[in-house]
Amino acid sequence: MEQCACVERELEKVLHRFVTYGHQSEERLDDLLRNVCELRSRLVAYGVQDADLSVLHQTMAQCCKEIKETVQMLASRHKDIHGSVSKVGKAIDRVRIKDLCQESGVVIDMSMKQPFLELNRILEALRTQDLRPALEWAVTNRQRLLDLNSTLEFKLHRLYFISLLNGGIGKQQEALQYARHFQPFASQHQRDIQILMGSLVYLRHGIENSPYRSLLETDQWAEICNIFTRDACSLLGLSVESPLSVSFASGCMALPVLMNIKQVIEQRQCSGVWTHKDELPIEIELGKKCWYHSVFACPILRQQTSESNPPMKLICGHVISRDALNKLTNAGKLKCPYCPMEQNPSDAKQIFF
Repeated sequence: MEQCACVERELEKVLHRFVTYGHQSEERLDDLLRNVCELRSRLVAYGVQDADLSVLHQTMAQCCKEIKETVQMLASRHKDIHGSVSKVGKAIDRVRIKDLCQESGVVIDMSMKQPFLELNRILEALRTQDLRPALEWAVTNRQRLLDLNSTLEFKLHRLYFISLLNGGIGKQQEALQYARHFQPFASQHQRDIQILMGSLVYLRHGIENSPYRSLLETDQWAEICNIFTRDACSLLGLSVESPLSVSFASGCMALPVLMNIKQVIEQRQCSGVWTHKDELPIEIELGKKCWYHSVFACPILRQQTSESNPPMKLICGHVISRDALNKLTNAGKLKCPYCPMEQNPSDAKQIFF
């Protein structure tokens, strides 16, 4: 509770500074506006020709100086507010999840936490460019990774080989010996392995001065962290991104399109067109990153199947939606729309993707 109280105190400080900043900004801006209005009134009253140009210049210079000082003052205090906001974030970070769990009485079994603790330990090691924990994990889970068509293990070995190349000519023999780890991946990554072995020729003169200098790009470490996180989450049956953030981002992309469609429907007075709550009036492309499962669209009705209208497999092997099957049924018989086979509609079986 003490740590939560600390967060609350920091938040109160930020709110107080925001209010003070707002009042001071209004006062200074009102003063500047009043000065500018007075200067304008004097110019209108006396005229530029009757006024003393030196006095006029001095007055305008003073006005510009006050404006500049005000802008600098507001920018400085705005920067201070940002510092206070960052303190709130640090105070929140200091609130330990363990303490919250203890206060709420939540008991988490260690067997549930262990996989996540291990993955976090490996990820922290990768961020410090330590590949050994990740390699051990990849070897242990090799078959499961192969079932996912993952390239994680090969890329880890590749990155370790490149780290040996960074050691110069003194690491040549060790790099040659380590190249034996590439043997299981020769059929799928032959070209990559050839490039790695070809780089050994330039080891004496430095890889950074060779045609293979792209091997030393530092963004590979960020990439391997992302690949490990993705594959590790897949093995645990988890999404890499928060389901809430994915839903929110998808909604942000889809909502403008839906609003436009709604406006068109209202303008054309065809509000009865879109009546189903479980489907969209149009297809909205969200990108491959939002593909989580297969989608089947009926080739007859050009509609996406749903729970109430599932895909049905005919005995000839062709698949259509249940609504299409009912519409094509005539006198208790169904003729496949893609082949001449006639069949009983009751022989069709629902399939699941």
